[in-house]
Amino acid sequence: MSNVVISGSGLFTPPDAISNDELVTSFNRYVDNFNADNAAAIEAGDVTAKAHSSSEFIEKASGIKSRFVMSKAGILDPAIMRPVFQPINDDEPSITVQMALVAAKQALAAANKQAEDIDLIIFAASGFQRAYPAMAVELQHFLGANGFAYDMSVACSSATFAIASAMDAVKSGRSKAALVVNPEICSAHLNFKDRDSHFIFGDVCTAVVIEDKATATSETCYEIIDSKLFTQYSNNIRNNLGYLSRSEGADINADSSFFMQNGRKVFKEVLPTVYNLITEQLSGLDLQASNFKRLWLHQANINMNNYLAKKLMGRDPSATEAPIILDTYANTASAGSIIAFHLHQDGVESGDLALICSFGAGYSVGSLVLKRC
Repeated sequence: MSNVVISGSGLFTPPDAISNDELVTSFNRYVDNFNADNAAAIEAGDVTAKAHSSSEFIEKASGIKSRFVMSKAGILDPAIMRPVFQPINDDEPSITVQMALVAAKQALAAANKQAEDIDLIIFAASGFQRAYPAMAVELQHFLGANGFAYDMSVACSSATFAIASAMDAVKSGRSKAALVVNPEICSAHLNFKDRDSHFIFGDVCTAVVIEDKATATSETCYEIIDSKLFTQYSNNIRNNLGYLSRSEGADINADSSFFMQNGRKVFKEVLPTVYNLITEQLSGLDLQASNFKRLWLHQANINMNNYLAKKLMGRDPSATEAPIILDTYANTASAGSIIAFHLHQDGVESGDLALICSFGAGYSVGSLVLKRC
């Protein structure tokens, strides 16, 4: 049986950034306009007045200070409150494929691989801009890769699930070298008019190359020692917009057409599930998290990360041991743990153990135990 490694990674960061102060200024202008336009109904008790937000509230609740987005102007316009994209000709790379091409080429360069060496692409993200043809096949075409390609979505755990699938493909001999990309335009399914969630997400794309250890020639690689995946149905994180929405007569601007969550329930239900999955996984490998050099965790909320890392390690971890990137990138769904992996490898030496773990909507949890080559 082959030993499989992550031999390279890449990161595309959008050019536009939005600070909490910028986001709050726009949101509060929207609130003032809404309350003024509905003053009579609010006074009559027929409409609930909206409340201002603040940068302090956002940072305390989430740890987020800023985020990167693919289109800034529309989000900050109180009359629009959403990203605005220009249509792209069908013969040109789609916007998420453009993002993926940048991250993919970085990952290939890090892995000392050419596009033609890739015979499997998994385009794994929390959402796709169209139903078909598959985004992965479009990326395969414009990248110049071989073999086959497909899309996969398990929400925030899409990256870890895809890496596990790519690992299985390499182990079975179906693939010699696989590319996993995670293009996330989370700003497009975020309700910027909702005080409780308008600050949560950012846009980004990550990529990793998966191959047999015997063929890896990169300076840095990580052997995938084990993968463990879990799902359990829950409505506590949901988005109802889909291809049947038009047939159902749904309002695509209704709250239900955007990201929705019951944050308190998610915190109470997901974290024990994640902790139990990881401890069961490590127990089966006769390992302890306290011996791990790095925990690259899902980047949704700093309070969740701090709680989970401390519980796993039995102490307060250092910022190096459990790095945080959500302060500058916000929640980037499936890409968050891979951003942390890509940016925070310094100090991890040959033989050191590390963990990539994602969790989120579904519920879904994916955990990868790694060893630095």
